[in-house]
Amino acid sequence: MDVVVTSRHCEISDRFRSHAAEKLSKLEKHDHRIMRVQVEVDCEPNPRQHDHAVHVELTAFSRGPVIRAEAAADDKMAALDLALDKMAAQMRRAADRRRVHRGRRAPLSVGQALSDTQREFSLPDTESAEVEERKVGPITVTGDGPLVVREKTHPASAMTLDQALYEMELVGHDFYLFVDKESERPSVVYRRRGYDYGVISLDLGGE
Repeated sequence: MDVVVTSRHCEISDRFRSHAAEKLSKLEKHDHRIMRVQVEVDCEPNPRQHDHAVHVELTAFSRGPVIRAEAAADDKMAALDLALDKMAAQMRRAADRRRVHRGRRAPLSVGQALSDTQREFSLPDTESAEVEERKVGPITVTGDGPLVVREKTHPASAMTLDQALYEMELVGHDFYLFVDKESERPSVVYRRRGYDYGVISLDLGGE
């Protein structure tokens, strides 16, 4: 397994590179398919952010889905250890979810999940209240926000609901955006309680 370390706003010592390679090699016991792990270290120059002065993001590339985890701490070693613990926990949860879906419990269909979602969510009434809009750079902000401060674009291919759930566990998020292979609709699966999930889909042909 290859370990590639890059940095922003700080120097990376050979000692840290060796420490990272040794620590990350332990991930292979959770997923033997890992081929390379990218370690991105970003140091915060603001002294007021001392407790979160170093941000570490790990990206593991394998013959399966990409796995990501990130953490911040007051030094590089601590931030790396926290991110590594998160990634290992994500791998364990993904493995547990595979066992649950293969044996003890069948996954919900998209239709079943959508029926629960429609009962759980309702749109707010915006006609009865005046909403102030303002421009922040090129972005139109409604009311007090939210303001978009980070934007990412990822390549995607259609997948089943089960695969989307698996990849959500690997990236460690409470939701996952995907294109449903069966309906060909943009969809979001999200975690509810325990091994319960919900799904929201967009009907691009609707009025």
